[in-house]
Amino acid sequence: MIKGLTWLIGFQLLGEVVVRLLDLTVPGPVAGMLFLFVFLRLRKPAADAPVLRAGSGLLRHLQLFFIPAGVGVVAYLGVLGDDWLPIVVAMVGSWLVGLAVVGWTAVGLERLLGEPRDDQPVGAR
Repeated sequence: MIKGLTWLIGFQLLGEVVVRLLDLTVPGPVAGMLFLFVFLRLRKPAADAPVLRAGSGLLRHLQLFFIPAGVGVVAYLGVLGDDWLPIVVAMVGSWLVGLAVVGWTAVGLERLLGEPRDDQPVGAR
């Protein structure tokens, strides 16, 4: 487990170093996760590799990572109560924009790749 966690922390550190050296606007852990993904796709480790076991162990306890977010919500409950309308409008608006972008992307990819949609009549394919 320690060896796998060392791999995970190492890739996070690599992401931090690359982001700071190149002055990117992406968070270092996200860049490190991308590097880890590329590394794992190229190397294709065995199912019992330490990094995979460490990742699976962390995923089993993923709910613990939501505790800081919950504490933040409770700590800023007064602010949320005062500014509830703009927060709700921003959340619903961003959800609608995200939904529209995903839909437009799916339709665009279907047209680009020439894949028929399921909702088209059989004779129209």
